[in-house]
Parts: sequence; C-alpha cells; structure tokens
Amino acid sequence: MVKVGKWIARHRILVLLIGVLLIVPSIIGIAKTKVNYDLLSYLPDHLETVKGQDILVDEFGMGAFSMVAVENMDMKDVQKLEKEFEKVPHVQDVLWYDDVADISLPTEMIPKDIRKAFINGDATMMLVLFDDTTSSDNSMEALTQLRKIANKQCFISGMTGIVTDIKNIAMKELPIYVVIAALLSLVVLEITSGSFVVPFLFLLSIGLAILYNLGSNIIFGETSYITQALTAVLQLGVTMDYSIFLLNSYEENKKRFPGEKDRAMGHAIANTFKSVVGSSVTTVAGFIALCVMTFALGRDLGIVMAKGVVIGVICCVTILPALILVFDKPIEKTRHKLLLSNMDRPSAFITKHYKVWIAAFLILLLPAIYGNNHTKIYYNIADSLPATLNSNVSIKKVKDDFGTSNMHIVMMDKNMSAKDKQQMFKKIDKVKGVKWTISMSSLIGPSVPDSMIPKDVRKMMQSKDYELAFVSTKYESATDPVNAQIKKIDKIVKSYDKTGMVIGEAPLMKDLQDVTDVDLVNVNIISIAAIFVIILIIFKSISLPVILVAVIEFAIMINMAIPYYQGVSLPFVASIVIGAIQLGATVDYAILMTTRYQKERSLGKDKMEAISIAHKTSMPSIISSGLSFFAATFGVACYSQVEMIGSICTLLARGAIISMVVVLLVLPAMFMIFDKLICKTSIGFLGKKAKAQTSEAK
Repeated sequence: MVKVGKWIARHRILVLLIGVLLIVPSIIGIAKTKVNYDLLSYLPDHLETVKGQDILVDEFGMGAFSMVAVENMDMKDVQKLEKEFEKVPHVQDVLWYDDVADISLPTEMIPKDIRKAFINGDATMMLVLFDDTTSSDNSMEALTQLRKIANKQCFISGMTGIVTDIKNIAMKELPIYVVIAALLSLVVLEITSGSFVVPFLFLLSIGLAILYNLGSNIIFGETSYITQALTAVLQLGVTMDYSIFLLNSYEENKKRFPGEKDRAMGHAIANTFKSVVGSSVTTVAGFIALCVMTFALGRDLGIVMAKGVVIGVICCVTILPALILVFDKPIEKTRHKLLLSNMDRPSAFITKHYKVWIAAFLILLLPAIYGNNHTKIYYNIADSLPATLNSNVSIKKVKDDFGTSNMHIVMMDKNMSAKDKQQMFKKIDKVKGVKWTISMSSLIGPSVPDSMIPKDVRKMMQSKDYELAFVSTKYESATDPVNAQIKKIDKIVKSYDKTGMVIGEAPLMKDLQDVTDVDLVNVNIISIAAIFVIILIIFKSISLPVILVAVIEFAIMINMAIPYYQGVSLPFVASIVIGAIQLGATVDYAILMTTRYQKERSLGKDKMEAISIAHKTSMPSIISSGLSFFAATFGVACYSQVEMIGSICTLLARGAIISMVVVLLVLPAMFMIFDKLICKTSIGFLGKKAKAQTSEAK
C-alpha cells in the first residue's frame, strides 16, 4: 500500500484532474436519478393492499384519488368546476352527485346515502380519480393543475396532495441542507484543526465524494427523498474522521521523513487506509443492517449510505492527499494553536472519578430503558408536514365539513350476487366510524339491470373481474381506531368474497405499521450482532464486544428516551434507522479508545496508567469527531420543515453528543472495573512484556 500511496503523491495533479472530470458524469447521474416521494410505495409487493393498488391501475386505470371539498359555491358553478377538473390531463373521472341526480332537484329529494356523501349545508364534496399511481409525476402534475384551477373555496385532500407538498418542500430545502451542514462543519473544523486552510480541503474532498455517491445512484434508477436529503448530511458526518486520520498521519510522517513530502504522504496513505478500513467497517455494518428491512426504504438508505462510506474512504486516500500536497504551503502559513491540544487535566479528572460515572450509568440505565421502550411513534405521513401546507389544510377542511378523514376502497368480485352485495354493505355501514358507502347499487339503485347501467358509471366502478365501492370513515390514517375498523371491514368483505380486498391510504398505512414494527426489532438485533462480531474479531475478545456495544446502546437508549420524557412522538422512519446508524457511526469512538488501551496494556503499563494514556490521547479525536457529526446534522434538524427528515437529524445530532459523552465518561470507568476480566477473556491482550511483569509480581 505504501507504493500505491507514493504513486498517488507523485501523480497528485493527475489524481485531481480525474477527480474534477468525474464531476461531470456525477452531475448527469444526479439529474437522471428519479426521486421517489411516496414512502408507501416501499411496502413489499406480497401485501394484499399493494396487490390491490396494482389491480386498481391495471384494470380500472385508476391509481389515486383526492377528496375535494367546495364551500359556499353555487351548484352550477360547482358543476363548471367539475367539468374543468375533468379536462386536466391524467384525471380519469370526477365523481359528484350530478352523476346520479339532476342538480335542479331539491336536495331533500336526493337519496339519503348520496346526500350524506356529497352535500352538507353550504359545502359539497367531489371525488377526483387519477389514471396513475399516487406518487407518479403524472398524478402530481395533475394535482398541481387542479390547485391552479381551484379557488379559495376549494380544498383538495388526499395522499397525492401530501406527496406533492413533500416534493415541493424537499426540492426547495435540499440544497440548503448541504449548505447548512457544510457551514456548521466548517466552524467546528476551524476550531478543532490546526490550520485555517485544512477545513476547506476536507470539505472539498468530502463534497466530491458526496457528488460521486449521489451520481452513482443512477444504477438504482431512483432513490427516496429521505435518502436524497440525508445522504450528504450523513456522509459528511460519518466520513470526516477519515480526513482527520490522514492529516494526523501525514504530520507524523513528515517528522519521520523531513523534506520528503511525497514519501511522508505515501506512508500516511498506507497507514490511513489500514486504520480507516477497520474504522469504516462498523459504519458500513450499521447501514447494511438497514437492508434487512421488509420496508424497502431501509434498503434504499442502507445501500446508498454504505456505498457513500466506501466512496468516502477512496476519496480520503486519493483526492484529499493530492489536495493537501498541492496546498501544503498555504496550510503551513495558516497554522494556529490547537484548541484541543492538551486534554491532560480534564482527562485526569474523569479517570480519577470513575466511580461517579459508573453510578450515573446505573442510575440512568432504568429510566433510559423505560423511556426508550415507551417513546411514542406515529405512522401518518401527513403529520410529518406543517399544518399550514395546502394538503393538511384541505384534510382538515374535508373533516370539518363532512366528518370524513379517509376513504377506503372495497374491491370485490364483479359477479357477486346483488343480494350479497347489499347485505355486505349494510354490515359495513354498521361498523364503528363508517360514515357512508358508495357502490354501484347506491348510485343507480339495486333493481337496475346491468344492461341499463350508464357507461361512465360502469367504467368507473367495474372492470373485467372486479367491482369497486368507496367507504368513508371519520377516523384518521395510522390510528388504532381506523386499524381496528379496517380489520372488521376486511373480515366482512372476505366472508362474502374470499378474493375481496380493502385497499387505500389507511389500509396501506396499517400494513406500514405492521411491517415496520417487525423491522425495528430485526434491524436492532442484526446491527448489534454485526458490530459485536466485528469488535470480537478486531480485539480477539469475548468481553470487549459486550462492554463496547453496551456503552453505545446505553447512549442510544438515552437518546431515544428523551422524546418520551419530552412528550414528543417520533415518525416511524426515525425510530427504525437511528439505532443502526448511531451504533455504526459512533462505536468508532469506543474502538479508538479501546485500541490505545490495549496497546498500552500490551506494553506493560498497569491498569490505571494504560487507561489514563488511552483516555487523554483519544479525547481530542473523539470530541472533534462527535462535534463534526453534530454540526453536520444539527442545522438541518433546526431548518427542515419535513419532520421525517428533521427528527432523524435531531436524533443523530443529539446521539453524536450523547455517544461522545458516554464514551468519554463511562467507557474508561468500565475498563477500570472490568480490566481483569478483559485481560482474561481476550487473546494476547497483555502481550509478552505485560505477562512477564504479571508473573514476576505473583
């Protein structure tokens, strides 16, 4: 590796030229990678609700729908608005009460079911059906056009509106996330590094790595908006350490080889590659653990971030060394005193009072476990957006005017008897929380023969094999009442038609909750197991993996318990990914200190001296790393309007600081207490010199 390092050092201009040229395909790749804004589309294909959505598109040409509330508008004007809506590309149909009754009729003469569904005082509701899926560009463009046509008296709700608002916010905020993360990271680096120029080189190198990572996502075709938003922030936070390792190694090797900068950098690259590969394995393992999720968003985020870490390592040993050598003179001219240069006094205080930190650990452990296990999680995607957004205002209006929060679709066998259909819908109407049902029979009457059914109604409600019905509910998506309601309706439907399905936004969110509850457990178990095995291999120890993982898991539990004691609910995505990411990204702090502790013990140092040296030498790097991770995520957490992104960044920023503090306070205390156990359960931990000294002492 030293030869490769020297080659990179000698050909630094060529390396930088290649790095600059790679920007072009990366930008093209970013532009051509589609961003998916619909989290429900990541549900596994085998679910009945997902299969039902596919049938809806294939057989009915309908993939999404929106409920539209219109207030204080003359019926003739509403009819004109309906006709305008129908002209919008990718609007398949608009269902309003004029499809079944003449608007000149007094409302009292309209059938009760229809009146209840479409009219309430001065408000009326129509159902807009789209010919494409919820999050497709076609549906979002159609909804945008509907909003332009509609006036202030018109409110368009539904999942397509939510997805459209997420897209609009994300497109506006994404570039700002990167700027905020870069600026705050720059501030931390200027404080913790020894030169004013170095932080800019670090950010340039990592910035190129982020570009390459985002550009290479073209191989997947698309990524989620959460992955797109978090990639730059996370990559900046978790790969900053590698740049610090390289610079420190270069400074050490310059002393070994005075006046031979290329040779010093060659050795620095070789040393850094070995240490960074070992360090990055745990981070990659944390991200790869997300890939076991049945909910495919985990795989999307996990693969992209694991790839980002690998690209970050490559750039750290190619682009960054070239930049440091090219800007060596400006680096030397802008040197300043290190803020974290001497940690002897705070380190001595911490190690001396180790019993206090163990006591704090034991006192906080039970509240941390309890809070972690009782933190409330929400699954309603609309709740992650500001209440002032068009989609959320419209959802509230529809609920206020009609008492309707959601609409389920019942998909049944077209050939079911009229009698069975009538009985089935009577039972559905009696289910708690159901406002009304609209079916073929309610629109045209149960006695009308098939040959007399109007073509537009038949096209909307019937396909070759299936028939549709709409069920209005007063319950909001992703709540216990609506989940219980869906279960009851599904049971009723299947008692009449075993192939029947209940689909729509709320059933999809119910499945989302069921799937991600299992994923949360699986991701945590696999990430802990993977990190445990990696530490076991690194240190050839049974006890150290237990201690290190326990320390970081304690930090994670404190982090996850805080929302419980604050009375704050977390979006489901945040609760799933945080454990794996925080464990994978911050266990390096513990590994760094443990490596030095092992080295000092193997050289014959006694317990106290070895722990003291390991602590004070590791402290600056751990603080610098923790603050860098905090800086990269904290600003985004404060700025983002999308709580799905903001809450993840909040947890990561807070988690970085908590992990840093716990490692600095609790880990050395663990070493103090379990030193004998560690030495006995670790192969070659003491080394020959230390063993000889122990034998002599006996």
